[in-house]
Amino acid sequence: MNIGAYIRLMRPANIVTAIADILMGFAASGALLSLTVRESDSLTLSALQPLLWLVLSTIGLYGGGVVFNDVFDAELDRVERPERPIPSGRATLQGAAALGAALLAGGILAAWQVSALSAAIAAATAACALLYDWKGKHHPVLGPINMGACRGGNLLLGISAIPAAVEQLWYLALIPIVYISAITMVSRGEVHGGNSSALRGAVLLYALVIGAIISLAMLPQFNVLYSLPFLALFGYLIFPPLFKAMPAKEPASIMKAVKAGVLALIVMNASMAAGFAGWQYGLLVLLLLPLSRYIAKNFAVT
Repeated sequence: MNIGAYIRLMRPANIVTAIADILMGFAASGALLSLTVRESDSLTLSALQPLLWLVLSTIGLYGGGVVFNDVFDAELDRVERPERPIPSGRATLQGAAALGAALLAGGILAAWQVSALSAAIAAATAACALLYDWKGKHHPVLGPINMGACRGGNLLLGISAIPAAVEQLWYLALIPIVYISAITMVSRGEVHGGNSSALRGAVLLYALVIGAIISLAMLPQFNVLYSLPFLALFGYLIFPPLFKAMPAKEPASIMKAVKAGVLALIVMNASMAAGFAGWQYGLLVLLLLPLSRYIAKNFAVT
């Protein structure tokens, strides 16, 4: 068995970006306050357990979702991407399906260790991922929203570390929904080239995301000044590749714009995490970026 081929199916560089969702949601929920023990002013393993379970959950959910993406696309990839693990024969269709199912089930079970609400959010996220892999990706309008809902659910999973916070901060999930919708719009030109209207629409959606994060300044627990440096880096990473892809609309340029957008998810999460929990925590989330970039050198992002 070619273990590397199955790891490639999981897109490990992307999984790191999903962990950033959890870290951001955890900060927004206020769960960080419970990590400090007043007597010793130190972190305890028991206090960290919810975060660790949620990180394991998102690894399973994201990994399983992208594995099933290749399972459902196996026949199409034989024509458009024959180098992918399944069409190349390095991974079997049955083996990939078994891996995807195990990852999704493991993700839900890990979330159950935190709360029933976390498990319900994980199950809903897994269902959204399967729906996208099966049918959603083929719909021009609902497809991007479907994909964004997967990411929004992942952020809510992080917030569910404090179950009561989900009802109060559910709207934060709209930010990754809009952002991932934009990336999904762009990604449809990876094989045959993009179209100008989709690329221009992505620019507007990216700007909307930045504006939405700045608007979180209206929340008493969000310090936008801590967020702004991270937002500047976020804009620097996402806009230049997209503008470069717009005139040519070539598949290679589109792929670079998509890759930049996916990896910049970490910076987007860092910008919000900094606002909710301080610039130090934002830097901690940002440290996932070089890790994801390093992994992306060896494993496909798109």
